[in-house]
Amino acid sequence: MKPERWADATNKIFPYQVGFTAPPHDFDAAPTDFLGIAPDSVGAHGRMLHVPEYAHELTQRVDNFHLLEEFVHCMSNNGADVVGQVGTNWVHCQGTTPDDIRAICDRISDTYETPFHMAGMCLVEGLRELNVERIALNSVYYWPDWRDGITRFLREAGFDVIYSGNFVDQGFYDTQEEVNDMTWIFPGDLAEESMQRVAELAPDAEAIVVNGMPNWRRPEDDLPKRALYYTPKLEPLIGKPIVASDVALYWRIFKTLGIAPVGDHGRLLSTLS
Repeated sequence: MKPERWADATNKIFPYQVGFTAPPHDFDAAPTDFLGIAPDSVGAHGRMLHVPEYAHELTQRVDNFHLLEEFVHCMSNNGADVVGQVGTNWVHCQGTTPDDIRAICDRISDTYETPFHMAGMCLVEGLRELNVERIALNSVYYWPDWRDGITRFLREAGFDVIYSGNFVDQGFYDTQEEVNDMTWIFPGDLAEESMQRVAELAPDAEAIVVNGMPNWRRPEDDLPKRALYYTPKLEPLIGKPIVASDVALYWRIFKTLGIAPVGDHGRLLSTLS
């Protein structure tokens, strides 16, 4: 049971308290990005999953899936109102379907009396919010088995995935090893170029989906920025919504809290205002 003291709002530091977790060995930008667009009434706290010698393999996520529940339990004890799991791959790493993940999230949420949202499932929910069916998947840095896994998951959710390709498939890098060496951070112009490339390869798509949490260096100061930063700039350029894992996760958390972000952050987050 969630500690009774959290039922009294005066015991909380913030009226709205949000917990995030990320894959092991990743210093994650989600708490910082989320707070950057949240009202002052929102606080965020991050907690890493601890897996020694983690190598970002799908089998390691399967073996440590139980740590997600441990994370929710800890955040529930600490008074979080909602928690979010960063990292798209966790929804498909066990061969699970959207129905399976919905059941897992519901069970964990009910057990610890704290809503639990997984980024991969938030992609599904965000696309449904925008009422789109035909999608193109910009799989950015994803390894081929990651790319194929999330493609399968989205198709099982009922979407017509008319294109799915990573940076190697799109022709920006020759090998996956080159992509891996970038450590999730890419040149700033690749954000626009890759989105335009996917739009050209799938002109009939109603939306472009960006899985994972890629970072592109902001041209003016070289700081890595995620899709949240680029989405409002790129959507008018390609003429269709961009639904990225980070944006979809933030959207679902705000929706659960019943509040809206501050500022313009693209089509999906604008549905909250």
